[in-house]
Amino acid sequence: MNLSVPRRFTSCVLVALVGLPFILSAQTHVVNPADLQKEVQAATVARQRNIETITGFLSSNTEAQKVLGTVGIDPARVLTSVSSLNDQELARLAARTEKAQADFAAGRMSDRELLYIVLGIAALILIIIAVR
Repeated sequence: MNLSVPRRFTSCVLVALVGLPFILSAQTHVVNPADLQKEVQAATVARQRNIETITGFLSSNTEAQKVLGTVGIDPARVLTSVSSLNDQELARLAARTEKAQADFAAGRMSDRELLYIVLGIAALILIIIAVR
């Protein structure tokens, strides 16, 4: 019986020592909190930049605002609806907006074509918001 107690004690100590690294490794995070914070900040900056690109495009062109009013689309409603789009929709619309601005500035697009694009973007924003 005297030999049984030390063996049990030794086996308990060995099991504890073998299991300790697993317990400690379970407490480490898979994603570093600092990296996660950087990703969140980058996503926020990208979202804000996309919103500013779209709203700047829609609000800076007075002809576009007139056309929206003529068609019966409230420009203020379109501008306020931009921020409720999700990140993917914002990124897509911002890319289209930047391309349209670049094409117009380079002379590859007429005023009329630019106004059609503005109407298309405004209609798309309102449709996305209405579907939700």
